[in-house]
Amino acid sequence: MANIESLITRAESLLERLAAYLPKSEQEVNWNALAWRWQVRNGRGYLEAVTHPHQIKLESICNVDAQKSAVVKNTAQFVNGFPANNILLTGARGTGKSTLVKALLSEFSKDGLRIIEVEKQDLVALPEIVNLLRSRQERFIVFCDDLSFEAAEPGYKALKVVLDGSISTTSDNVIVYATSNRRHLMPEFMAENLETQYVGEEIRPGETSEEKISLSERFGLWLSFYAFDQDEYLNVAAYWLKHYGILEMNDQVRQSALLFSLTRGARSGRVAYQFARDYAGQKALDDQKKSS
Repeated sequence: MANIESLITRAESLLERLAAYLPKSEQEVNWNALAWRWQVRNGRGYLEAVTHPHQIKLESICNVDAQKSAVVKNTAQFVNGFPANNILLTGARGTGKSTLVKALLSEFSKDGLRIIEVEKQDLVALPEIVNLLRSRQERFIVFCDDLSFEAAEPGYKALKVVLDGSISTTSDNVIVYATSNRRHLMPEFMAENLETQYVGEEIRPGETSEEKISLSERFGLWLSFYAFDQDEYLNVAAYWLKHYGILEMNDQVRQSALLFSLTRGARSGRVAYQFARDYAGQKALDDQKKSS
């Protein structure tokens, strides 16, 4: 009897280990969520609900008023069922590109807007994702953050199909918002500007450049974000300091903010936010020590 129980235990253990290598059955999507991430496990993709989505407010994004206005107007068109464009947000790091997309939830989730974040390596699954969403009543932004491609990556063609459609039409309730530090999403080389120069065995190398540009041109709106100047950086730092209860930005705080940006080698909204958290945290700790 003991031997049989031992064999059963070993068999159960073996089955558990084998199960990790078998494809999982299709998982039910929690459609009550506001946001999802596309996840791939054991070769199967599924929408994983984000239980605590980023709920930053649009008014917390500073110094990009023109870009913010364009994104908000386009999104309002989309959630109301009117024609709208896919958007490519490009430019300096830390200037609010990704945060602006995430902040749309706080403004439009009540109108049925939802966001699905898809990593670059999973873009090959975009047709599958669109098919999942096609029959839903909600309006979905497929969000691709920090997007760029090398020439041979398969996600490049999958994204082109979703942006423009193939033999089947794109879904009216799906739109793509992407951020990138590259305006054309793919690396460009000096040799590509010399159309008369031979590149390997290719007869018309200039057409390769046109192919690279064609992806970004499929986005109806291009919005550029630029590095902050000193005053813009300090304004954002002051905003976040107020958020943490520090209402006055005197000369000492201003100098601390500038020194912080020098140590980071950049002036941006992200750096200003990080400074405010650092300064507010240090001040709270000092105040606690003084009171104890």
